[in-house]
Amino acid sequence: MSTPRKYQLVGLDIGSHSVKLVEIEHGKRGRVLKNLGIIGIPHESIVEGNIREMQVVASAIKKLFKGLKVKNKKVATSISGYSVIVKKISIPRKEEGDLEKSIHEEAEQFIPFDINEVNLDFDILTSDDDLLQEDEGSKGDSRMDVILVAAKKSIVEEYMSLLELAGLTPFVLDVDAFALENALEMGQADPFEEGCVALAHVGAEELIINVINRGASIFTRDSNYGGSQINQAIMGSLDVTYEEAERIKLGGLPLGDQEATVREIFASTVRSWVQEIRRALDFVASTYPDLTIDKILVSGGSCRIPGFMEYLADETDLEVSEFNPFKDIIVDEKQFDLKYLKYIGPQAAVAVGLALRSVGDK
Repeated sequence: MSTPRKYQLVGLDIGSHSVKLVEIEHGKRGRVLKNLGIIGIPHESIVEGNIREMQVVASAIKKLFKGLKVKNKKVATSISGYSVIVKKISIPRKEEGDLEKSIHEEAEQFIPFDINEVNLDFDILTSDDDLLQEDEGSKGDSRMDVILVAAKKSIVEEYMSLLELAGLTPFVLDVDAFALENALEMGQADPFEEGCVALAHVGAEELIINVINRGASIFTRDSNYGGSQINQAIMGSLDVTYEEAERIKLGGLPLGDQEATVREIFASTVRSWVQEIRRALDFVASTYPDLTIDKILVSGGSCRIPGFMEYLADETDLEVSEFNPFKDIIVDEKQFDLKYLKYIGPQAAVAVGLALRSVGDK
């Protein structure tokens, strides 16, 4: 289904290392890639989701829009980190009119912040039991599953201020994990037939795990793991700057007799990532003993760290592959290099999911 141009949004993924932009036209032919770009931001401009250098990041966003000649100033962006809580809860089944009040009351026991300091949102999860119950016309005293999302108002206001400073109009504020899910489900004609997939997104300062079963997220976790761990370890061991550590991480500087040290840093960091993912998958297995995860898709700028995908496959005994968010998008090969799209795909996954949102989305 096409989306009128006036309702289309630009996806803007504001990360701690870079800002990614994706613009997709939703027309009669399908979804067409219109714009794609990435721009780096200075180290520690954004730390753990907190914007420390508002003007610097706003200037980078302006430069990105100008360089790509993006005219649409309506955007969808997302947040993550410790200031955002995503929780699946089970509550007594309610009529729609009573649901919002009930959610607010239930949320207080699950949110580790003052309830007056957060913005709350929720989505009802529809299960096979729900569908059966509707067919039978019986509600009984059953319960309903709800995905609860709480974000600290201070963080939300920060990102709104940033976008306004950059001359943009925010229409959707999503969560990184759900933007990834949106990008995954885009090309699925019937997500209920797709089985169970685990998404593992490794950014500069975050490791997001989202387990999706038959079109619905059943587990999410956001941890402070990521590529910057490698930078910090290299800085400490080799006594170099953050920028030099980044070049070493990317293979841009000769290592000499320090090669073994750097290899061990890579290996130990990768082990910590895989252990975190395994803990999450073990929790899912214990919570849903009848469920089998079919595969793991990895994304994020750090998912190609040497040894990560291989070690993850060995430790989980699951198929592990890169998530390509562009595979179901129409691409003009005269405008975009397909090899570059394949290379940048894992980094652009959140931005693609955001670009698929539209004005009026919850």
